[in-house]
Parts: sequence; structure tokens; C-alpha cells
Amino acid sequence: MTSLHSFNRYEIKYLMPSDRVPELRRELVARMDADSHGGDGGYGVWSTYYDTRDLRFYWEKIEGLKFRRKLRLRHYGDRNDVTDDTTVHVEIKQRVNRVTQKRRAALPYHLARDLCDGRRMVDHEPGRTAFLEEVLELVSVLDLRPVAMTGYQREAYVGRDADVGLRVTLDHRVRGRDRDFHFAAEAENRLIVPARLSVVEFKADERVPYWLTDLAARMNLSIVRVSKYCQSVEAFGRAPRSIFHIPDSETVEV
Repeated sequence: MTSLHSFNRYEIKYLMPSDRVPELRRELVARMDADSHGGDGGYGVWSTYYDTRDLRFYWEKIEGLKFRRKLRLRHYGDRNDVTDDTTVHVEIKQRVNRVTQKRRAALPYHLARDLCDGRRMVDHEPGRTAFLEEVLELVSVLDLRPVAMTGYQREAYVGRDADVGLRVTLDHRVRGRDRDFHFAAEAENRLIVPARLSVVEFKADERVPYWLTDLAARMNLSIVRVSKYCQSVEAFGRAPRSIFHIPDSETVEV
């Protein structure tokens, strides 16, 4: 298992019609490399989000606080293959002004649940102690519990040459559920973003290159303030629909 990972970056999100994805893909592959972790069809990304009883993290996002954070467990791949020994990531994602910061540690799934659900320290490498203690304090002091799950199929592209540090992701079939939070649970997931739309994100260590912002302008992509976690909370009626909610009139059970 890998050591503790930490990184800062700027993120810009867009919504685009899924039928225009091939056009965007052609532009990206001409200047970027496909993420080595994904095959032709990309890879699944599944996340279980933790929050307080009164949804503190949700409201911090909706209100646009300059400092906000959230805790999640994340799995990359097919959720149906997840077992107690599968490696998952315990992750704190936080926003400081315009910069997104992520810190995460890889753990076997049963240890990640012991930490976040059982609220007890688990065996770990020495370099992870401070981070895992912070996670344990968060879940214990704030009385965090699983609130929502999201899942989607991701295509990812990484920059090369002068664009090292650049990453573009295209997320399709964004789904979620509000119960049965084990990744491998036999539970139905509901589309929380209409299937006709994909979520596109530009992510850069310092700045997004001009050729990419020009491409967004040529394709008439509009910046949106969308959170998959908030979208899931609202889709299942845990909070009123905010002004940032993507209408779900076309969602179906999947």
C-alpha cells in the first residue's frame, strides 16, 4: 500500500452534453495522455461521504465558505469486487479560498470502516499517524456518519511536456444512493445527474493552460458550481434543492 498522499490544486468544473464528449475527447488526446489506470472505457469511482446529523459539510459547500472540508472513503474500480481486504482511500478534501487540498491514506476496507465507523485507531504505517488521528477526531468530535454514496465512470487525461500537473476528467452516468453504504452492497443506485450530461473537470497545480480554456470557450462550456455529494444529498431529499442543483427530470433507476 502507498504512503500518505497530499496535494493542492485548482479545479474548474463544467457540465456538457454527453453526445459532445467524443468531440472533446479528440481534442484532449491530441495534447494529453490517457490515465494509465483506466482502460478504453475508463474506470469506476465510488465514494461514501460522511457528515453530521445537521449536514454541516453540505451547508458549508452550499454557503460557499472560504474554508470547508469533507471526509469520504473512495474506491477505484468495480464496487462489486470490493471485499474487506480491498484497498480503499480515506480522504479529507478541503477548500481554502480557491485552492483544493486533498490528503488521503490507503487502507484495507475493513480497517477504513473500523476507523470511520467504529471510531477507533487502526494499525498503520508511522508516517500516517497524524492524518489518521485527524480523521478519528473528526468522526468522533463531530459525530460523523455515512450520509450519501456517489459513483460514476471516469475518463481521465494527464498533461505532458509543458502541461505536467494538468489533469482533465470526464465523469459519466453519475449515480448515488442514501443507504446501504457498503461499496459491494446489493443496492440500487439512482442517476443523480441526467444521463444526457457529463461532468468535466480541469485540474491544475498552478494554472489551467490557455489552450484548454480556449477549447472550453470554443465548445461553449459554462463553468458550474456542482458538487456530486451535494447533488446526491438533494436528490434523495435530505436537503432542499439549492440553486446549484442540476434538475433531475430525466433521471431513472439504474
